[in-house]
Amino acid sequence: MTIRVVVADDQELVRSGFAMILDAQPDIEVVAEAGDGTEAVEAVRRLAPDVALLDIRMPRTDGIEACRTISAESDCRTVILTTFDTDAYVYEALHAGASGFLLKDVRRDDLVHAVRVVAAGDSLLAPSVARRLVEQYTAGGPRRTTPGPDPRLDVLTGRERETLLLLARGLSNAEIAAELVVSDHTVKTHVGNVLAKLGLRDRIQAVICAYETGLVEAGAPPAGGGTGPGSSPASARN
Repeated sequence: MTIRVVVADDQELVRSGFAMILDAQPDIEVVAEAGDGTEAVEAVRRLAPDVALLDIRMPRTDGIEACRTISAESDCRTVILTTFDTDAYVYEALHAGASGFLLKDVRRDDLVHAVRVVAAGDSLLAPSVARRLVEQYTAGGPRRTTPGPDPRLDVLTGRERETLLLLARGLSNAEIAAELVVSDHTVKTHVGNVLAKLGLRDRIQAVICAYETGLVEAGAPPAGGGTGPGSSPASARN
């Protein structure tokens, strides 16, 4: 099955470069390019693509608003392009429904991988992007004012809480399995239970939930697992 993609970026060379890379793949077709978020939303409405690749900063309608509209109106999955060091709106993008993040200097293979992962219904948690972004920007997001454990977590078993904690620290299923000394299949079951019980769409929302409920504090030291700068994006099925 061909993955249909809309690429949106106000820098023509960047947009065209991404489109050329993706179009060269036998299983990917770029159905439209957009110079801003408004054009991206219109293209999604008109062409019903599988994935929208959105620059976070664009004129008229930025990537966050475009992502929010696309997520609300369609089944199209969104990947946000960010420069990380200067973008201060990633927390909002997470809540807007983004399924993944990529740095704008992403490697060719990682760009293609990201589109395929997100089109398959999975989320993309790049260790060099997602963990640092979430830890930095959730510090400026909604904070709990009620002391004590968040009652939303009461529906989870002890092992499911452990799984959520490790998810929030960016571990893959294999790394969680090693940490908990269980099989990959068991971890997949735990992750699925966490998402279902908390009403979450994917692992990215699980990370947000872990910070918002106070299970993990922003800036807390992460667990290990290949998280140094420059790591390739890591995908994980639920």
